[in-house]
Amino acid sequence: MNILIIGGIAAGASVAAKAKRTNPEANVTIIEKNDYLSFGACGLPYYLGGEFDNADRMYARSIEKTKEQGIEVLSRHEALSIDFDNKKVNIKNLENSEEFERVYDKLAICTGATPVVFGEGSDSENVFTMVKEDDANRLKAKLDEIENIVVIGAGFIGLEVAEQLVSIGKNVTVVHRENDLLKNIFDDEISEMIKEKAIEHGIKFKFGNTYESFKTDGNKAIAVITDKEEIPCDAAVMALGFRPNTSFIDDSRLEKIKNGAIIVDDCGRTSIEDVYSAGDCATVHNKFTNNFYAALATYANKMGRLVGENIVSENQKSYIGALGSSSIKVGEYGATSTGLTEEKAKELGLNYKATFIKAKNQTSYLKGQEDIFIKLIYDKETRVILGGQIFGKKGIERITALVVAIHKEVTVDELGFMDFPYSPPFSPTWDPLNVAGNASK
Repeated sequence: MNILIIGGIAAGASVAAKAKRTNPEANVTIIEKNDYLSFGACGLPYYLGGEFDNADRMYARSIEKTKEQGIEVLSRHEALSIDFDNKKVNIKNLENSEEFERVYDKLAICTGATPVVFGEGSDSENVFTMVKEDDANRLKAKLDEIENIVVIGAGFIGLEVAEQLVSIGKNVTVVHRENDLLKNIFDDEISEMIKEKAIEHGIKFKFGNTYESFKTDGNKAIAVITDKEEIPCDAAVMALGFRPNTSFIDDSRLEKIKNGAIIVDDCGRTSIEDVYSAGDCATVHNKFTNNFYAALATYANKMGRLVGENIVSENQKSYIGALGSSSIKVGEYGATSTGLTEEKAKELGLNYKATFIKAKNQTSYLKGQEDIFIKLIYDKETRVILGGQIFGKKGIERITALVVAIHKEVTVDELGFMDFPYSPPFSPTWDPLNVAGNASK
C-alpha cells in the first residue's frame, strides 16, 4: 500500500507516524516544501519574548528520526497538482526544479495554511509574519534597534505577540478593525476583561481601524496606513489570520468551504474516495456545528493521528468532536473557553440560559486568593451544559472539567454537586465550578 502525504509540519507528520505504526508494511511518503517537519508554531510568540531560548524545543520530530521509522521524506519538494482519477501527484523538487509523478493508493492532504498578507509595502524588510522559526529569528535579531512595533490583527497570534513584546519593554500598538477582542471565542463579559487587562499590561490599541497598506521609505515600512490614520512604526507584525493552502487543487469534486478549507467527515475522509485531509487546510467535526474550521495545533495533531490510523485500516474510527476549546494569556491573567458561547447558541436558535459568576480560586486564609469569573451556557429545558468560559489570574485550568462535562452532557445541577478535590491552597470547600452550577437557576 502506497500512502502519500502532502505536508509534514503538523498533521502530516502525525498521519505518517501513526500510519507506519499501524501498518508497518505500508510505504509511507511525506512531501514537504520546507527542510523540516513537526514544527509547533504556537511557541513562536513566547520564543520571541524570551520565555525560552532553544528553538529546537518547538520541533517534535526531526527528518532523520522520521526516516528511521521507515518513512520516506521528500523535503524541499512541492506538490503542484493532483490527478485524482489516476491517483497521481505531480511533484517539483525545489532544489533542482525537476518535476516527476508519484502514484498513491491512499492520499492525505495536510498542506496547512498561509498567513494572510496584502497591501502595498507588506513585503518590506521590517514587516513580519509569525509562522516559521525564521520569522521570529529575523525579528529577534532586530529587537535591539527597534522600539515602536505595530501588530496588525488582534486574534490569538496578534495578542500573544503583542503581550510578549510589551513584556520585554517594546512600545506596541495593535490595529484592530473591531471594537472588541476575540468575540468569536468569548462573550462580552470575558472579552471586556481581556481588553482591560491587555491595556493594563501596556498594549495600546487602535480599535475600529481597518488596515490598508504601509507607508514606506525604500524597503522599510515607516507607518501603517488604516482607513482612519497613519501609525508610525519601526517594525510591524501581520496577524490577520490564515488562508488554507488548497488553491493548487482545482478539482471541483473536492468539496471545500468558502475560505478554501477541505470538508472532511468525522473520519477525516474528503469527498473523493481514498483521499483524506487534516490540519489547517481542512475542517474538523464539531459537536454542535458542521464544517467547523479553526487553525489550531490541537486539531492538527488529533486529526492527524486519527487519519493516520484510518488511512491504512478497513475499520474507520470517528473523531469524538471538537468543542472549539481555546486559551490565551494576557500579562498575569488568562482566559479560556470551550463549547458554545452565548452568541453562538443564539445564532443556532437554541433554547438556552446563561450564568455568569464571580468566585474565589482558593481559601482566604492563605496567600494568593484571587477572583475567578465563570460563565456557563446551558440548555433551558434539559439543563445540559453547552459551553463555558473562565477568566482569572489563577485556576482557569478548571476549563478542562467543563470540556469533559460538555462532552458527556453533564447538567448544571450535577456540576453544582460534583466532587471536586478540596485543599485550601487550590480551592474553597465549594469549588468555583460548584458555585457556577448552583447559581444556574
